[in-house]
Formats: sequence, structure tokens, C-alpha cells
Amino acid sequence: MGIRYPDMKKEEKDLASLMDELLEVLNEEKEIYEELVPISERKTKVLIKEDLKELKEITDKEQLLIDRVSIIDKKREKVTKNISVVLNKDPRQLDLATLGTILCKQPDERKKLNLVHDSLKKIMNRLVIANEQNKELIENSLGMIEFNMNYIKSTRMSPGNNNYDRNAATSYTDPSRGGFDAKQ
Repeated sequence: MGIRYPDMKKEEKDLASLMDELLEVLNEEKEIYEELVPISERKTKVLIKEDLKELKEITDKEQLLIDRVSIIDKKREKVTKNISVVLNKDPRQLDLATLGTILCKQPDERKKLNLVHDSLKKIMNRLVIANEQNKELIENSLGMIEFNMNYIKSTRMSPGNNNYDRNAATSYTDPSRGGFDAKQ
């Protein structure tokens, strides 16, 4: 599946093979995020329409993609850890920009890595914007729900003669007359 490097040392071959694997994993991740962006953007419209049925469907699709991303992330972490062993570096220091710098002797791999990195960055920016809008819409909806709940509670607890029974129309008493009937 990977590219053959016959004139390289074993360490360089291992690194090249791991870089191929990393590129493959990053491309998979990018494809999933590319599927996720329009779903998140659609979710914004659904939140505005307050269509709960469609919101549930979208959320279910989102969750499936997020689960797939989680699996791919674990693969990426494993590959990065293996790369760090070959390079004798701390895996937490090996982000895509650092790997691009390390690959200065391999311009083709460096170019592929930079392209995937840039692509992922653009996709993630779109996702962040959509998710921030969705978060704001959800927070506004929750605020309105809380306001309505407080309003309902306050009207139930307000003083006054708001307790009606089936004889309410015939049992009305004039509050200005008090509880004493002078005709008796």
C-alpha cells in the first residue's frame, strides 16, 4: 500500500512507512469531517425552524460520524507515537507542522502532509463556526424555555382568586362588598 524506498536506511524506511500511514489516517479523518460540516450547517437551520424530529435525525448522524472520528483519532495517536519512537521525540511535540519541518528531506511527503494539514484546518474552521452558531441557538432556546417555566411558575403562585370550579360563573362574589351580606 505504501511507497517503496529501496535506497533508504531502515529507520528512514520505517519513518516513510509511518508517514504514509499517517497521511492515510489524516485523509480518512478529513473525509469524515467533510461529511460532518454540511450536517452541522444543516443543524443550524433545523434549530432555527425548531424541528425536533429532524434535529434528532441530524444529531444521530452527527454522533455516528463523531464515533468514527474517535476511532480514527486513536489510530492517528498510535501512528504518531510510533513516529515519535523512530524519531526519538516526545509524541506530544509532534504536531503536523513539526512533522512537516522534520520531513524537509522528503519534499513529496512534506507537501502531502501540508496539503492535508491545510485542508483539515479549513474544514475545522467551518465546523467551529457552525458549532458556535448551534451552541448559541441552543443556549437562546434554553433561555426562552427557562423564562417560560419561570413565568408559568410565577402565575401559579401569584395571589388572587384564580381558582375556578365548574360553578365559577355563578359563584362570583364582589370583592368590594367584603364577606358580609347586609340583606341577611
